[in-house]
Amino acid sequence: MEPPHAQRRRIKHFDEHGQAHLLTFSCYQRLSLLANDTWRPWLSEAVDRATERHNFTLIAFVYMPEHVHLLVHPELQDYSVADLLYGIKKPFSERIKRDLEAAHSPWLEQLKARERPGKIVFRFWQKGPGHDRNLTSRENLFVVANYLHNNPVRRGLVPAPDRWKWSSWRFYHLPDLPPENGLPRIRRLPDG
Repeated sequence: MEPPHAQRRRIKHFDEHGQAHLLTFSCYQRLSLLANDTWRPWLSEAVDRATERHNFTLIAFVYMPEHVHLLVHPELQDYSVADLLYGIKKPFSERIKRDLEAAHSPWLEQLKARERPGKIVFRFWQKGPGHDRNLTSRENLFVVANYLHNNPVRRGLVPAPDRWKWSSWRFYHLPDLPPENGLPRIRRLPDG
């Protein structure tokens, strides 16, 4: 039997030892589903569980209203970005579905998609694996982390990156502050 991620649209992940990955994935139909203050901490929990289980270090992140950017680095030589993404997206999506069902939310209907004739599925995430970019140098990690932290500013959501709670900006720029509740665990850039 194929692993669950093998049934999704194919994207070539280059699981190269020592290389970091910039992962980007979007909400279904690019809806602003991650504007929900209850759901974002749940996403952080899913990121923490999946990075721990699949041996990845989360270096930087930003949650935008309709998409997510994660900058991750594998801890092991043999790893799978596809498994990490599946470990984040599936449990999180299932938790949202249960929450919407319990609340009898009209969002349940909006987040249904026809997968094939006769099969309707709940979809929180846009179908497919999103985008995966390998990063081969430490300098690129700094550039990408800065890009992520400034994404909410470029979009006009906040005037400065320190005003957006849902990123790793504070970890790097205000390291003496205690970690914020609801955010995933960040670790420093890998040495090298």
